Amino acid sequence: MPRPIIEEIDHPGAPEDLFAAIKDLPYSFFLDSSLSSQTFADAGRYSFLGGDPFLVFKSKGDRIMLEWRGGKIEHLTSDPFIVLKDLFDRYRVDTEKEMPFTAGGVGYFSYDLKRFIEELPDAAKDDLHLYDCVMGFYDCVITFDILKKKAYLSSLGLPERENRLKYFRARIALARAGGQAYNFRPSGELRSNFSKEAYIDAIEKAKEYIRRGDIYQVNLSQRFEVELKEEPFALYSRLRKTNPAPFSSYLNFDDLVIASSSPERFLMKRGDYIETRPIKGTRPRGRDASEDAMMERELLASPKDAAEHLMIVDLERNDLGRICEYGSVKVSELNMLERYSTVFHLVSVVSGKLTKGIGPIDCMEAAFPGGSITGAPKIRSMEIIEELEPVKRSVYTGAIGYISFDGSMDTSIAIRTFVISGGKAYFQAGGGIVADSDPEREYEETIHKVKGLFSSLGIEEKEREIISI
Repeated sequence: MPRPIIEEIDHPGAPEDLFAAIKDLPYSFFLDSSLSSQTFADAGRYSFLGGDPFLVFKSKGDRIMLEWRGGKIEHLTSDPFIVLKDLFDRYRVDTEKEMPFTAGGVGYFSYDLKRFIEELPDAAKDDLHLYDCVMGFYDCVITFDILKKKAYLSSLGLPERENRLKYFRARIALARAGGQAYNFRPSGELRSNFSKEAYIDAIEKAKEYIRRGDIYQVNLSQRFEVELKEEPFALYSRLRKTNPAPFSSYLNFDDLVIASSSPERFLMKRGDYIETRPIKGTRPRGRDASEDAMMERELLASPKDAAEHLMIVDLERNDLGRICEYGSVKVSELNMLERYSTVFHLVSVVSGKLTKGIGPIDCMEAAFPGGSITGAPKIRSMEIIEELEPVKRSVYTGAIGYISFDGSMDTSIAIRTFVISGGKAYFQAGGGIVADSDPEREYEETIHKVKGLFSSLGIEEKEREIISI
């Protein structure tokens, strides 16, 4: 099996400056830890950058397209998870674990891939017509170690090791400190696919399902959209400052751009270790330290949020139990408070030891989509989401991240995320509805969760006017 070459490189000082030199390459990506965290493992330590993959996988339903560097295109009809598993098996390598990701796949799994995991209704409108999954396969990756302030270039040599290294060294040489300056251009009017009244009505319908015993909780979301009048990376550059997060990402995928500042890890796999970090429970940041302290106390003391959080932790334990050795699944952290620029969250860590032979795609199938953004029980909650939300979620609440050719992976839940297509930026926010949910507060929670996104668009909360579509 080939082993990657890894070399330290000179760099201009920041990962965003490095990315500026390669962002216009085909299918460029920036897995960007814009918020360092000392709370957990290596989240916030590494940023990964790349472009010009040797293969691009795309799927829509069971229709799959493989685009190879050089122009060859293959069309298949199959389950996308089966094809992805075969591709990662084909390029399997061993590494010496110098760093988490040296070569492999980067991309997104849309929420709507759920149809390949469970039998579910198909009622919501697919108005964006985006691919369900796009994943580039990269033989060269740039790794930025934020802790050591060092950068590395790795190459697997698929298909030409030395030529690929030479090509990326030349691109990196163009990087300069300070990057590119962007002039702010205000976006158009803000629209939502729900009026406030319609969203509250959907909450009441969800609560009726809870009263009937169908579910314990369900995540309901509304989607916003604005006309974008500037370069997408200019928007992302502000987003990573207004709403920094350990799982930020920027995917420049042909006619689709994804700009995300997610705080939530979906699945992380290292060897036979698997981990998920569900978020459930939110309060807005206060106007000063006193209000912050009050909101923290309120969230930590809330029986509703604690119960809601525990339901999702139990759901994640069950999902991991399908692929882990008996008795190995544990909750190592429960109801931790994490602070972000606009909100406080309750977070837990659920982990386990994988059964022998379980690979990253097996892990995705077992746990996808994440329980924190569906509800409990998961299948019935997804049925209700399909009924009550008017449009397909697409990328929102799917997963974004990397899968290494050595079997490692790290993915986030696609929340606090812009999906940019056709000159518009779409973004979505939701909340967990339970029996004692206050509809007015639940609506306001969706607004609090995207305050950082509003700020990056130049929309001040006091001036916002949301027009329902």
